[in-house]
Amino acid sequence: MEKKRFSIVKKFPIFAIISLILIAPGLVGLVTLPFGLNLFNMDVDFVGGTSLTFNLHTEVTSDMSGKDIPKLVEDACGVAPSTVQKTGENDESVLIKCTKLDNEQQSAIVEAMQETYNLEDKDTENVSDVNATIGREAQNKAVTAAVIAVILMLLYITIRFEFTSGLAAVTCLAHDLLVILSAYIVLQIPFNTSFIAVALTILGYSINASIIVFDRVRENRRFARRESFDEIVDTSVWQTVRRTLFTSITTLLTIGMIFIFGVTSLRQFTLPIIVGIVAGGYSSIFLAGSLWAKYRSLIRKNRQAKASAKLGSKDSGKPKKEEPKAAPEASVEEPKQPAPAQQPLPRKNNSKKNKRKKKKR
Repeated sequence: MEKKRFSIVKKFPIFAIISLILIAPGLVGLVTLPFGLNLFNMDVDFVGGTSLTFNLHTEVTSDMSGKDIPKLVEDACGVAPSTVQKTGENDESVLIKCTKLDNEQQSAIVEAMQETYNLEDKDTENVSDVNATIGREAQNKAVTAAVIAVILMLLYITIRFEFTSGLAAVTCLAHDLLVILSAYIVLQIPFNTSFIAVALTILGYSINASIIVFDRVRENRRFARRESFDEIVDTSVWQTVRRTLFTSITTLLTIGMIFIFGVTSLRQFTLPIIVGIVAGGYSSIFLAGSLWAKYRSLIRKNRQAKASAKLGSKDSGKPKKEEPKAAPEASVEEPKQPAPAQQPLPRKNNSKKNKRKKKKR
């Protein structure tokens, strides 16, 4: 077994506190959302709004869609657009999505676009209100797909490893998704249908990193039978740290290039994925194995407590056997000391008489 630097299982309270800090904004935003307090930057796909499409007759560059047009729209109507993306066959059209705008705000945006890019009325291809029904349907389907995926993952991990390892994996998945939600709230990333793709991507990535740790724990348990389960988990995590870090770094390099050189819509999609990959690597190293050990210990303690409670209830249900009463102690009389035996009298010496008898004979 390889030497480990420090015990990750013993340091679990520290990592748990860090995780609680990271997931706090997302958890608060998720809990308060049904009560009307929205901390997310909801996009048109979920809350509805206004969609405007213009044909600029020139290729829409990343500077135009990322800086120029958003600033123009905000100056015209006082509302920053949620998304600005190029469309059309030759990328000569631009699609602007904002929260619901009134007629005056829509007219102000149209006039500003016509003046800046020398457009005519026919170049305004579409101005319409977008209903949020499509977003809600996609949201319901995404939630259903995520729940089914999590249940199947739990069954698979339970069959391959243990039920407690499945609970640990699901807990890490919830942790990673809450970290992503925290990023959406803190960074005010537009919350649109791309979140569905982000969430499903991180679910698959995180569960893969956790299974690598669980698989190493299972292998080490076959050979390290004298060590405790916590020690095996520590050793297994340290053996997989390098692999997890290298996998995360190579993935981040690719997505980081897309974030740096991509357009605004791609940045809004890749930034939560970057946060999710970092959260998945953190949870697989510092949480997955420790949670497995904690859940395993808790379930064993509960089983032992139930077993002892059953034994106690069985013993309490049986009638107690009456102990036989002790017989009264008889008064023991002290034995009388026997009288001292009389010493036999000393025999007289009859040697002279015997001599006389021999002479007469």
